[in-house]
Amino acid sequence: MPDRIFMPLMALIGVAMIALSLVWPQGYGDRSPGPFGSTPIQQTPDMAAKIQREKDAAARHDIEARRAAETAGQQP
Repeated sequence: MPDRIFMPLMALIGVAMIALSLVWPQGYGDRSPGPFGSTPIQQTPDMAAKIQREKDAAARHDIEARRAAETAGQQP
């Protein structure tokens, strides 16, 4: 492939990759910088409260399961 085609093509690919990196999320739940990003749904107050309720319910379920297992183990 001639350099006249290859070098501009590589420059175009490089610019496209940089542009994509500006709008692509940086990790799970993180937002992109500047005017491109939006607040992830996991970070909204309503969703944070829902996640906390689910964690609390799971912890209560684990405690109840342990108590049930202990009482079942004590039965003759």
